[in-house]
Amino acid sequence: MINVVFLLLIFFLMTSTLAPPDPFAVQPPVAPVGENGVAGPVLYLSGAGEIAFRELRGDDAIAALASEITDADAAPQVRADATVRASDLARLLKTLAGAGLGEVALVVAPE
Repeated sequence: MINVVFLLLIFFLMTSTLAPPDPFAVQPPVAPVGENGVAGPVLYLSGAGEIAFRELRGDDAIAALASEITDADAAPQVRADATVRASDLARLLKTLAGAGLGEVALVVAPE
């Protein structure tokens, strides 16, 4: 019995992937309809307007995201909190366009 448990433990450890935790909690806005796109790198925008990409924050996060994207990659995702003001999101999208990221996907939660 112990051998079976040990083999299952090894199997689960070998087949699982460890995802890094989100930099901060984000509750995406709710939308009635959406489409599932190809998952690309994720840029986070908190309700307080803080920007994060992996462990980087602010302008460094945008620069790192822009340097990672190639033409063959999927469009980067913006995971913004539902409490973010539209002006903050528009400013972020303008900054991303200036960094060469004209096409981004906004992550929403289904109704």
